[in-house]
Amino acid sequence: MAKAPPDATAAELAILEQLWQHGASSIKTLAQSLYGAATPSDIATVQKLLSRLEKKGFVQRNRGEWPHLFDAVVAREDLIAQRLQATADELCEGTMAKLLTHLVGSTKLTAAQRRRLRNMLDQMDAE
Repeated sequence: MAKAPPDATAAELAILEQLWQHGASSIKTLAQSLYGAATPSDIATVQKLLSRLEKKGFVQRNRGEWPHLFDAVVAREDLIAQRLQATADELCEGTMAKLLTHLVGSTKLTAAQRRRLRNMLDQMDAE
């Protein structure tokens, strides 16, 4: 059985969210954004989370600057795709179509969202 790709915890996702929104950031800046302060405990927590994310390949550290800056390596869209596929594997026998059908059927979509979905399907049919 193939090893599942790494996933991010809720706390790690909070860090990634900040990096996706604001770009490369220092540990202190991230601690202030997440906790409203940068106490030694907050900084240690962010540092540990960044270390884990770096080991998973989700962030990279720029050691050429001081303080070091961290930036997201994984795109939000890639993480969404990974999580959706894991959900499809677990609940829908690996079939993304079952998952998507349920999502579309159980969600109230605006006219613009429905048009976008139709356009995507039309483009897929044309390929």
